[in-house]
Amino acid sequence: MDKVQHFEIPVDDIARAMKFYEASFDWKTMEFPMPSGRYVGLHTGPVDEKNMWKEPGFINGGMFERSAKFPVTGPTVAMTVADIEATLKKVQVAGGTVMMPTQKIADMGLYAYVKDTEGNVIGVWQNLKEMK
Repeated sequence: MDKVQHFEIPVDDIARAMKFYEASFDWKTMEFPMPSGRYVGLHTGPVDEKNMWKEPGFINGGMFERSAKFPVTGPTVAMTVADIEATLKKVQVAGGTVMMPTQKIADMGLYAYVKDTEGNVIGVWQNLKEMK
């Protein structure tokens, strides 16, 4: 069974959104270098020096500036899958659509966006290295 790996929130102003989420929920923020633009990690619980969870029961997320290159216009979740290409095929057979083809994110993983039969955009993530 595939599990929710993280959530994402598209924003218009990253600095303003960082201040909002830090002040409202005490979340920690951390910028990650991405080839596609600014991406800010949202830590919703305690993490170690490798940004991995120190306790169960929460997921972390991220935010990025809205743009035409991303099909996400509202908050979304991302699922971790064992084989991203096989999952994209399953999505299409089930009536969904691939909104953004697979992209490599540094040496961490592969990522794509799909749209379900109800019009919701969902992220699909495959780890390239074991996350501990």
